[in-house]
Amino acid sequence: MNSTRARRRRPQHAAGTPVWLFDLDNTLHGASRAIFPQINRAMTQYIVDALNVDVAEANRLRVGYTLRYGATLLGLARHHPVDPHDFLKVVHELPDLQAMLHAERGLARTLAALPGRKIVLTNGPEAYARAVLAALGIERAFERVVAIEHMRERGRWRAKPDRPMLRQTLRRVGATLADAILIEDTRGHLKRYRRLGIRTVWMTGHLPPLPEPSARRQGSGRPHYVDHRIRSLKSLQLGIRSGRLGQSMRLKGRIHAADRRT
Repeated sequence: MNSTRARRRRPQHAAGTPVWLFDLDNTLHGASRAIFPQINRAMTQYIVDALNVDVAEANRLRVGYTLRYGATLLGLARHHPVDPHDFLKVVHELPDLQAMLHAERGLARTLAALPGRKIVLTNGPEAYARAVLAALGIERAFERVVAIEHMRERGRWRAKPDRPMLRQTLRRVGATLADAILIEDTRGHLKRYRRLGIRTVWMTGHLPPLPEPSARRQGSGRPHYVDHRIRSLKSLQLGIRSGRLGQSMRLKGRIHAADRRT
C-alpha cells in the first residue's frame, strides 16, 4: 500500500516536455572573468602539493587531463593517489564568490519564462553549484542539480562529455534523448552529445575573446552540430514568445534561431 502511494506521488511528465540541461559555468554565469582563473590556480597548487611536482608540470597535468577526460579530477583519480572529494572541496573554496559572479540581468525571470523542466548538468561539485545558484537567486528555477559526484558509476568517476553518463542521467530524471536540450559553452560537449540525437544550444556570451586568427577561423556562424547559437539566455525566451521556438518544442524537431543576429 505504501509503495503504491509513493509511486502515485511521483511527478509525472508528459511525453515531449522539453528538458533543458543547463551547464553552469560560462552558461548561467560568466566564470572566465574571475572564478575560472582562481579555480585553475587552486587546481595547479593542489597538484603541486599532492604530487610534489613543479608548477609547469602541474599545469600540464591540469590542462591535459581536462582535454583528455573532460575534467582534471578524472585524470587525477585514475592516475594518482589523490582524494577526489578533498580535491573538489579545496579547489572550489571561494570566500568571495558573490563578488566574483557575473551574470545577465533578469536571469531568474528569463528562466521562469522558459517552458519545460530545467536541470543543471555540471562537471563541478554539488556544493559549488548550489552556492552559485543561490548567489544568483535562481536555485528555485531548477528541479535538480546533477554534479560530478552524481555522475559516478560503479565507483568510477565520469564527467561530460561521457555518453553513458548522459544516458544514465536522463533515465534517472525520467527524460528521453528526444526531449533533452543541452545548453552549453563547450563545443566539444555539444558535438559529442549531438550524435545521440539531443538538441544543442551553444551559449557564447560568457566566453573570453579568442585570439584574432582563431576568431577569424571560427567566425560568427554555428557548427553543424549546434541547433541554436546564442549570446544570452534571453534569446531563448524571446524566441519562444515570438513563436519561432514553439513549434520545434511541440514537434521535438530542431531548435530554430530565436535571434538571427547570433
